[in-house]
Amino acid sequence: MVADYSSFTPESWPLEALALLGRVSEAVNQMEPGDTAGLDEVLGQVAGAACRLGRGAWASLVPFYPDKPAPNFTARLTCGTEIEAFPENFVLQALNEGKPLFSYNRPPGLHFIEEPGLACYPLVAENAPVGALLIAARGQLPFSTSEKLCLVNLANLATAAIYKAGRLSEIRRDLARKEEELEQLRRASLLINSRPQLEQTLDAILQMALEVTNAQYGIFRLVDRTGQRLVTRAVAGEHLNRPLVNALPVTANSVMGWVARNRQPVCIPDLRADPWRSVYYPLDPALDMRSELAVPLINASGQLEGVLNLESPQVGAFSEQDSHLLQSLATQAVTAIQEVRLLDALQEVAQLLLTQPSQKVLARLVSLACDLLNADTGAIWMLAEGEFVLQAAAGSLRPRDRLPQEGSLAGEVVAERAPRTIAGLQPWAYPDLVEANGLIGALAVPLQAGGTLEPYGVFAVFSPKEDFSRFTESDWDQKVLTCLAYYAALSMQYASHQDELRRAQEQRAVAETFAAIGDIAANVLHHLNNKVGTIPVRIQGIRDKCAPALSGDAYLNANLKEIERSANEAMEAVRANLSHLRPITLADVDVAQCIQSAVEAAKLPPGIHLQVGGLAQLPTVAAAQRSLSLVFTNLLDNAVDAMGGQGEIAISASQDGSWVEIVISDSGPGIPPELHDRIFELSYSGRGKTKGAKLGFGLWWVKTLMTRLGGSVCVDSDGEHGATFRLRLPAT
Repeated sequence: MVADYSSFTPESWPLEALALLGRVSEAVNQMEPGDTAGLDEVLGQVAGAACRLGRGAWASLVPFYPDKPAPNFTARLTCGTEIEAFPENFVLQALNEGKPLFSYNRPPGLHFIEEPGLACYPLVAENAPVGALLIAARGQLPFSTSEKLCLVNLANLATAAIYKAGRLSEIRRDLARKEEELEQLRRASLLINSRPQLEQTLDAILQMALEVTNAQYGIFRLVDRTGQRLVTRAVAGEHLNRPLVNALPVTANSVMGWVARNRQPVCIPDLRADPWRSVYYPLDPALDMRSELAVPLINASGQLEGVLNLESPQVGAFSEQDSHLLQSLATQAVTAIQEVRLLDALQEVAQLLLTQPSQKVLARLVSLACDLLNADTGAIWMLAEGEFVLQAAAGSLRPRDRLPQEGSLAGEVVAERAPRTIAGLQPWAYPDLVEANGLIGALAVPLQAGGTLEPYGVFAVFSPKEDFSRFTESDWDQKVLTCLAYYAALSMQYASHQDELRRAQEQRAVAETFAAIGDIAANVLHHLNNKVGTIPVRIQGIRDKCAPALSGDAYLNANLKEIERSANEAMEAVRANLSHLRPITLADVDVAQCIQSAVEAAKLPPGIHLQVGGLAQLPTVAAAQRSLSLVFTNLLDNAVDAMGGQGEIAISASQDGSWVEIVISDSGPGIPPELHDRIFELSYSGRGKTKGAKLGFGLWWVKTLMTRLGGSVCVDSDGEHGATFRLRLPAT
């Protein structure tokens, strides 16, 4: 309802004008956001107030269409006598100029107004027109300053009312659009995360990108390990004839190359416009593409994973909203890609753990760490006797074979049992690498199979000098490397358990074999005793019955004595060596006593110098006295044969945890590395000569007895400077 302002008089006009403006302001303040019905009432009051305060015979308020920036003349609100021909051009002119416009010429349709004139005030909110206030005035013109101020205030109040009513609608539209975008991203997330393989994940991401942006073509390129090329991993679109899917250098003159280098999204409305027409690299030469949208894929570490590119044959096919949607999708895509890569890697490693030796598993883990973390170099060190020994390495940098435990980052990682990062290799004691390659970032984690176990070593990856701080910016790298390090520790632990199992199986097999041989040998001995034992009896009978003949025949008498002696020695030799074929009963054995017995039995020639040390403080070992003495005797005989009776033999021993290690070294010609395993074989023909009544199986016999005793034996030699045999037995 429009108020009646005809009671105003010139004397009361100032106060009444202020009161009128106050009432209109109050009506605007009382409006609810989005209240279109209340808006019509308020705008009617504005039009009525404009008639009175502007000396008008007529006033009209023209709103804009809600969905486009154009005046809606059919929806205007008018106060006063409606005119025959509405001055639309006059309103449009004021809107185009963006300022109040006045005209003192009689426009058509205003024949009932004396000395008429027009005034039009554009209504502008947030630099955008929302309507216009038009007043047809009568009386003396121009308007006074007070009248203009009142009309400006009315125009502002009308603008505030329109803006307030339309703001909620815009908010609701924005919310609806955001809800739709979130629903699209939610469906995209479910679709992406449901794909178990990387290729399937990339295809799903690309198809979803086409769907949410209404694009028609797309291509997915990921950065290779060198970081220098974009390799195609997925492509989509109808009627593709010959898509150019070859690897694209990051430095190439292309849109995707530009996005990769600058790590910024780009939305190109027209590929034929500069500067893009000289940069565009066609998806398919047979297709005419006009617009393009491309976004980079940046992971949690700030590293470039790839570029997602969409294209359309239509000009201006992509909006800013499409760009935001694609960037959100790219963020989810990076997470999905990283997770799929990690799952694929863990699945591969799990299979390797069951089928491949530990060294191959460690080498593959280092390679996977470099791939997953985009690292330049990776390495695994094993902790042994106060230093780190290189076990596996990959990448352009080749670290030293050994690292000191004290004063190095690797030592701190093991001591703290926690990951560490560093920008620079000085704490790794690599001055040559620092000098050759500058500062290099490193991330190191302990190799630990369980929280209560001591770390086996360190797993580390390195980044090039231009990116030395990257490992300090994200927890993802630490989590991935820690997970891979856990598998590396499991591989080492599994290999150790497999070695123990093989030793136990070998020991059991040997024990069972020797038990069977012992049973057979006992039966053979019984028959030998029956047969060979009759020889001395027969000889004694001959002596009793043929004494006269023997007394006169020295030759016959001597031969009978030799036959009797040989028979007795044969029986004694069989009895003595048969004990080695029977099951061994372990007991506490003194290593020093066994070595002393072996030295006495070996009867070393005068040209051999023997040096023995470190035996006094040794604990006893679980072994068999006679068997262990035989082991040492065989090794001493082997050393004497190798040196030709001239040289030095050194025997030493030490305790290593629950083990006792005995070392026997000689100054002979040594054993070539390629023969280190073969010399312990039964069929090896390079053994030395046998002596006396010994079985003569040489080093095979040594290894067999050590296995039966629950120990081990190995040889160290370069084939030129002597040989060293290391024997390990469990301490009791």
